[in-house]
Amino acid sequence: MPLFKRNIFGQILFLKKIIIRIFGLVSHGRYRKFNNLQIEGSEILRNLPDRNVLFISNHQTYFADVAAMFHVFNASLKGRDDTIKNVGYIWNPKLNIYFVAAGETMSAGFLPKLFAYAGSVSIDRTWRSAGKNVNRQVKNSDISNIGKAIKDGWVITFPQGTTTPFRPIRRGTAHIIKTYKPLVVPIVIDGFRRSFDKKGLQIKKRNVLQSMVIKEPLEIDYENEEIADIVTKIEYAIEQHPSFLKVLSVKELEELTKEEAALNKKREFWSS
Repeated sequence: MPLFKRNIFGQILFLKKIIIRIFGLVSHGRYRKFNNLQIEGSEILRNLPDRNVLFISNHQTYFADVAAMFHVFNASLKGRDDTIKNVGYIWNPKLNIYFVAAGETMSAGFLPKLFAYAGSVSIDRTWRSAGKNVNRQVKNSDISNIGKAIKDGWVITFPQGTTTPFRPIRRGTAHIIKTYKPLVVPIVIDGFRRSFDKKGLQIKKRNVLQSMVIKEPLEIDYENEEIADIVTKIEYAIEQHPSFLKVLSVKELEELTKEEAALNKKREFWSS
């Protein structure tokens, strides 16, 4: 690989590889030492094409979820079966993995900007900005960039657009699926909210069992299925449909909501 070869977004691949290696080495212990990450579905990842794959997942922290997926994806592609044991897999990572993230989050300081270089497709959220609810139009350039990333490789997105559980699925994800027709792979995570702070930077509790389940790709009729049908299919696939609320008591749900609010007020993100 030429030293200064760039990807579709103009990022130097050698530099991107170095950043992924560093973040991988620093974060590995969060899933193997301080807490235990239980994985299911590694074999599914190895059977996926190199491009045109969209991963949809529930969301629990800003960065720990994505970092864990980088570990699991690369470990699986290097032959690990449902484990990230031996971090050597990160030495030669898959470089066409991207994740969709809010632009304001990824530009909020030096470290977020560095992490963004590892694969962020930054977008302007249409429903929230600077901690306030807004209502603005989708930028065509944002949709186009997500499409470019899908055509180039694997893209991770969190269709709820928030770390609060059981929030509605954003219809934009369904529009992207109908437009670009990627292979859609659901992922369900758990335990990250209990083990990390909201940003996914500080370890809040140790010896927590974290889990990541990679499911078989969804069967989607890209031409004939309605947006609403795809949204419902996503809700069930990532286990965020209201019917899944039966596994939580009202008290447990209230505690989760209060915890989200308390962490928002208590912790300040990286300063510039």
